[in-house]
Amino acid sequence: MNTKGIELKKHIREFPDWPKKGILFYDIMPILLKPKVFAAAVDALCGEFIEYNIDCVAAVEARGFIFGISVAQKLGVGFIPIRKKGKLPGQTESISYNLEYGSDTLEIQRDAIEGNKKVLIVDDLLATGGTVASSCELIEKIGGKIAGISFLVELSELKGKDKLPGYKIESVISY
Repeated sequence: MNTKGIELKKHIREFPDWPKKGILFYDIMPILLKPKVFAAAVDALCGEFIEYNIDCVAAVEARGFIFGISVAQKLGVGFIPIRKKGKLPGQTESISYNLEYGSDTLEIQRDAIEGNKKVLIVDDLLATGGTVASSCELIEKIGGKIAGISFLVELSELKGKDKLPGYKIESVISY
């Protein structure tokens, strides 16, 4: 995608067989190292969601935080962290799910969303969809409404969108 004259895809490196054999890792570090490129990526992630009257942005650690916090700031709304089990204080809701190469548990603080707030989920990558589907379930469990989901990169052949029926999904870059 070309944003503000910047071809974002040119700033993503590929590392075959990382973190294990058979996985092609898409590295966003070059985007993070260049402020104008990073700003263009954040603008693209906001996309049409700027007009959705979002109440807050949520993202999953760790790379999702990088973009999620910046999108929240640009939209002028709060940020909700979704973290790995045992990383959040207070009362939490949790969900376990399967990954491409293992399983994990995510948690969110129960009081992170008051009422029926509209939440935009932001993440760096959509692969098989398990992480974001679990994030949606957690947000809805504590009373939030998913207004949309925005990804920097989508690996379309893995069909992650199939786990997200009924949600407004935007991807900046597709492979």
